[in-house]
Amino acid sequence: MTWEGTVKGDPHHDFVTFDEILAFWAEKRPDQTAFEQDGRITSYAEADAMTRRLIALFKARGLAKGDRIAWLGKNSDRYCLLYMAAARMGAVMVPIGWRLAPPEIAYILSDTGAKLLFAGEEFVDTALAVAADVPEKPAVIEASAALREAAGLEPAAYDPPHADDPILQLYTSGTTGNPKGAVLSNANLLGLRNPGNAIGLHWNFYDQGDCMLVAMPCAHIGGTGLINIALANGIRCLLQAEFTPVGVLEAIENGATHMFIVPAALQMVVQHPRAPETDFSHLRYLMYGAAPMPLELLKQAVRTMPNANFLQAYGMTETSGTISILPPEDHTIEGNQRMRSAGKACPGVEIEVRGPDNKEVPRGEIGEVCIRSPSNTAGYWKLPDATAKTIDPDGWLHTGDAAVMDEDGYVYIQDRIKDMIISGGENVYPAEVENAVFGHPAVAEVAVIGVPSERWGEEVKACVVPKPGATIDEAELIAWTRERIAAFKAPKSVDVIPEMPRNASGKILRRQLRAPYWEGQERQVN
Repeated sequence: MTWEGTVKGDPHHDFVTFDEILAFWAEKRPDQTAFEQDGRITSYAEADAMTRRLIALFKARGLAKGDRIAWLGKNSDRYCLLYMAAARMGAVMVPIGWRLAPPEIAYILSDTGAKLLFAGEEFVDTALAVAADVPEKPAVIEASAALREAAGLEPAAYDPPHADDPILQLYTSGTTGNPKGAVLSNANLLGLRNPGNAIGLHWNFYDQGDCMLVAMPCAHIGGTGLINIALANGIRCLLQAEFTPVGVLEAIENGATHMFIVPAALQMVVQHPRAPETDFSHLRYLMYGAAPMPLELLKQAVRTMPNANFLQAYGMTETSGTISILPPEDHTIEGNQRMRSAGKACPGVEIEVRGPDNKEVPRGEIGEVCIRSPSNTAGYWKLPDATAKTIDPDGWLHTGDAAVMDEDGYVYIQDRIKDMIISGGENVYPAEVENAVFGHPAVAEVAVIGVPSERWGEEVKACVVPKPGATIDEAELIAWTRERIAAFKAPKSVDVIPEMPRNASGKILRRQLRAPYWEGQERQVN
């Protein structure tokens, strides 16, 4: 195994912006594939030239440093070029989940004040309709048309951003119903490379022939974060528009060496009829996370892919992704206690489990996971109060996850302090779903909970109290909700109950609603 260009001390490790990194690889590996999708191949030299031309297009459309641009579409090599062009000039890319409902897309566009909305071909009509109703009325440009237009322009001069300048804004669902934009800088996205390199973590180093498979959505840190890793290390980024089990299996057989996957998707891969016949020998590292992994599924995956190094990656949008790792040596075919954990802090990251007094609790006691890291967001876009509630004055980010930490520093997630549901790796907050359900004419009260699901980890369930004399039809209520929010957020089932359980102050007791469904479960997350 050679580690050309990725050994300790190599200059690209010290670069603090993606502008520097892309220029470096364009010079050092001009013919190396940067992006590949559906037969389209873009080399690092071509990516360098095209992003400079896209900057000319951006400037012609009035874009300046600090302005927001948005992407509505599935994973795409064209998104990668638009994202890197924006990053090089200091504009901020905002990828929007393509499964979101039009009102949700409109909220994000309005919140960002985006001047330009780039769309994949199949999303142009939606983009045009939504943009017309947003006060800022961003210009809608089909992505491939943008690249054709840029190809005819001369590369533009630009003032590169600094390390602390934002380049990416990812929206994460909020407990109040509206998503929050986590603002991430070059330094956030690149800040944890060198601490791991310094102690020689083998998964931090990449061979020139390595290939990063990106099948998770680019609107998530688990999607765009992989693009960042591939570019930072000058390797091939193989993009699939969306996850399919067959697509992943074929990509691995065709040379994908690294990937990230959520547990629900991994289950579909290892249980697919083609899995036993698939050659997994190319796959060197499989990262998984975004939701707790059932131990039996993990054991099955290790048996199915015996040559792969498994890495559990725990983190969140606000931490730019991974801040704790369960390393390969803690994974065994027979299973072990540590495989139930989220691993321990990455080099350069501090993790403490704290009590309500914001002080660290003794090892083995439950508390809230708090993180101090150079990868932590500086805050939420235009939400100083929400930022202050999440990041304390000493820079510790409060995750809302309840956990215990053992004597060796391994973190075991037990429950979520906040009410978030993770279904198939997607974050769903009850308040969002409740807001959509509550307007139904037959519903008097609603409380949304997560219940166990073999396929998705958790599923969304709505518990509803009907209005006097009204009848609630489960299928009709689910259809009503799907018209108002993304399908993955809508309830998969509905329980009609006579009244809501409440405490003395009138607060709905979600735990009481959840309890029957989680009996016999080791943890209150799946």
